[in-house]
Amino acid sequence: MPRLFTALEIPRDAALSLSLLRGGLPGARWIDVENYHITLRFIGDIEGHVADEIANALDRIRRPEFTLQLSGVNAFGSKKPHSLIASVSPSPDIQALHAEIERICQRLMLPPDQRKFTPHVTLARLRNVRNEEVAHYLSSRGNFSTAPFTIGRFVLMSSRDSVGGGPYIVEEAWPLEAARASYHSRVQTPVEAARIIR
Repeated sequence: MPRLFTALEIPRDAALSLSLLRGGLPGARWIDVENYHITLRFIGDIEGHVADEIANALDRIRRPEFTLQLSGVNAFGSKKPHSLIASVSPSPDIQALHAEIERICQRLMLPPDQRKFTPHVTLARLRNVRNEEVAHYLSSRGNFSTAPFTIGRFVLMSSRDSVGGGPYIVEEAWPLEAARASYHSRVQTPVEAARIIR
């Protein structure tokens, strides 16, 4: 059964900037560019009817779209680094969206996520990489940042257990408010369309 998690997608320009960080660290397993994302809430392996309940609850979220920026490269695992990541600049909007999704998951009796929410994009998995090599890689890329980008939706993704992460599949997507409003403004009712034709 696939593992589920909610996430934000990375737009093409930011993904291109992230892809330039690949390489230069022997032993790193680099994440494919098309699999870059920011995890909001890991849900895990669940039954189909629970997945439907989660999707129905997430459908009621009403939040405005917001802007994010990636800034800085870091590693998870202080004594033995296990992942390279790009950090997300502080954002009250992403924290608020995460908190609302967390409340929904707890209302549906899912176990709370024990890890502190630290928004990031995973760049590579590390195994048998020397700490000095990781430190050198990080110091040479310390000034990394992307241009700010707009988050217009959040998604429910699935993954299957694989080496290195991915492939990830978008199972369902929910537009945030400005994106939702612009979508509805493009969809005309038959009466509105008739008025334009006249």
